Amino acid sequence: MATTHLHTCTLCEANCGIAVTVEGGRVIDIRGDEDDPFSAGYICPKATALADLQHDPDRLRRPVVRDGDGWREVGWDEAFDLVGRRLREIRAAHGRDAVAVYQGNPTAHNLGLVTYGQVLFRGLGTRNLFSATSVDQLPTMLAAYLMLGNQVLMPVPDLDRTELFVCLGGNPAVSNGSIMTAPNVRARLKGIRARGGRVVVLDPRRTETADLADRHLFLRPGTDALLLLSVVNVLFAESLVRLGRLGRYVSGVDGLRSAAEPFGPERTAAATGVAPEDVRWLARMLSGAFRAVLYGRVGTCTQEFGGLTQWLILAINVLTGRLDEPGGAMFTTPAVDAVPLVAMSKFRGSFGRYRSRVRGLPEFGGELPVVALAEEIETPGDGQVRALITAAGNPVLSTPNGARLERALSGLDFMVSIDPYINETTRLAHVILPPTLHLERSHYELILANYSIRNVAKYSPPVFERGPDQRHDWEICVELAARVLGRGNPVLRGAGAVAAALGRRLPPESLLDLWLRIGPYGLRAGPRGLSLSRLKNQPHGVDLGPLLPRLPGRLGPRSRRINLAPRQFLDDLPRLRGRLRAAPDGLVLIGRRQLRSNNSWMHNSERLVKGRPRCTLLMHPEDAAARGLAAGDVAELSSASGTVEVPVEVTDSIMPGVVSLPHGWGHGRPGVRLAVAAAHPGASVNDVTDERFVDALTGTAAFSGVPVRVKAMVPAQ
Repeated sequence: MATTHLHTCTLCEANCGIAVTVEGGRVIDIRGDEDDPFSAGYICPKATALADLQHDPDRLRRPVVRDGDGWREVGWDEAFDLVGRRLREIRAAHGRDAVAVYQGNPTAHNLGLVTYGQVLFRGLGTRNLFSATSVDQLPTMLAAYLMLGNQVLMPVPDLDRTELFVCLGGNPAVSNGSIMTAPNVRARLKGIRARGGRVVVLDPRRTETADLADRHLFLRPGTDALLLLSVVNVLFAESLVRLGRLGRYVSGVDGLRSAAEPFGPERTAAATGVAPEDVRWLARMLSGAFRAVLYGRVGTCTQEFGGLTQWLILAINVLTGRLDEPGGAMFTTPAVDAVPLVAMSKFRGSFGRYRSRVRGLPEFGGELPVVALAEEIETPGDGQVRALITAAGNPVLSTPNGARLERALSGLDFMVSIDPYINETTRLAHVILPPTLHLERSHYELILANYSIRNVAKYSPPVFERGPDQRHDWEICVELAARVLGRGNPVLRGAGAVAAALGRRLPPESLLDLWLRIGPYGLRAGPRGLSLSRLKNQPHGVDLGPLLPRLPGRLGPRSRRINLAPRQFLDDLPRLRGRLRAAPDGLVLIGRRQLRSNNSWMHNSERLVKGRPRCTLLMHPEDAAARGLAAGDVAELSSASGTVEVPVEVTDSIMPGVVSLPHGWGHGRPGVRLAVAAAHPGASVNDVTDERFVDALTGTAAFSGVPVRVKAMVPAQ
């Protein structure tokens, strides 16, 4: 008999409610949950692929140990014994920093990894912590830390009430938001226009979001900070600054005014490709609209001036009086509120407390930029990385110069991966410990609920109970922590110690229930306050209302100020002045998002990869013709770090001088056990990105604006 279970799709940040129908132990249907108060029945094509992941014959269900050129399946105790012994040996012989950790971005969607996973990863005490943060949102978090006093205090667009949405370096119609949890962004953008508002997009490509906009302006990759400084220049020059209610909490106004003086629209136009009259129009629109917000996402972060760009996005929202106001850039009030929890911990934020051993790249939030990982493995000396733990990540395809990292990983003394697949990274491990998958574990959106455009809460029980020979990832991490660090180690005290002692009898839900009860809708709301049991009785989720003004109360406790001119950003401006020139000759590379893809790990689903090839190189007709290329031809794309071959797609949706290759492909490497993905391998954009091309301020990888060369290979027959 078929049964239907309510759950949440965790494949992107939208967190859409789903109804999963199961019969005979198999998923036979996945639909949007029409009664979900947030997603209201919407899902994108990725959600249906959860069935493919659940029943994928390629996924691992028991640990495997490398055995020569192959793999040998072992029991959990044998695998834990081996991993614990090898990591203890390496730490004893070479010190704590000899063991590194890499966490991929699915960690943020995973209640177990966000909680007990950190008992292991942070408890190791290594400086060599790496994550997807430094190939994604690190500059946004740095701006929040330096300007607002807390690295997780990142505002989101109040999308459902704004009248002017200006989007820079993002494509939310495809991503369904990013640091902006918002199911069905397409409908929400159409809603802005339906109520008389406007949508403006600035991007080197006419994206799917730009197709829904009132206006799209081409912007050369890597010049966002120049454009924004010219907007700031106009705001001051034309007396358009409106600090509003928060004015008495703002400092650094004069410093920002002085910083913007050399960057008038006429000076920046040659570099950005945006005409002076368009810069002035944009500044006047942002200042004059009744409710407006400037939003910048991954394209503004992963470039050589990502830190400056995110500083200026937040600063412009302050200067125009849009921060913490309805329709502007607001702060979520989630049921489990990360801001006070982080403020009370050592993870409130840090920057530059120490630097990487080889290149001297700065620490942020206790992590080093992942662009340093390969060199930290390859370079001998004290602190050399000799062992690596990866969890929920595939850095060979997800970080710059994957070929170099691949070679470095092959030389490690030991590597263990917490992952359900033998993929491009885990194939290099000595042991793979496979966790349960999405439908086999419960879900509460602990992290990303802090960046939702509406206050909501939802708990989803597992659709399938885990088998007796399966382990949740939090169970894997707690067991490894006990075996590597010792059950009496101080890092296992408190909740971690209880978990280590009681194992599966104290799951992360115990912490969740506590946090719900002490949260803003918990005990202080009275007898009917929110708790885990109350959430379980509302399986579709709970609507907690629209975003509300939260400042100055949420500002960092040290100053309770909004700092518009942090020294770190001002000191980086001389580097930006070097870009005040016309665009250089040659091509530069950018990435792109795709609706039926999600980083590197959604290509083993036939329904998501079927159809015409999507791993193509977008080229403007003028650039293609100049190189003798036509649509369908195979081109050689090369950079300082490598070369790939990729079919060409000719389109005027990309600006001249720019080419675009999507992220996450490149499944043709030997030893990968992903049958569907191997049949649709594509080319890895990170075989031509450069780990040396970074934002010098933050160490964030610069994926956008990589200098490349393109030449014809084999014309289509």
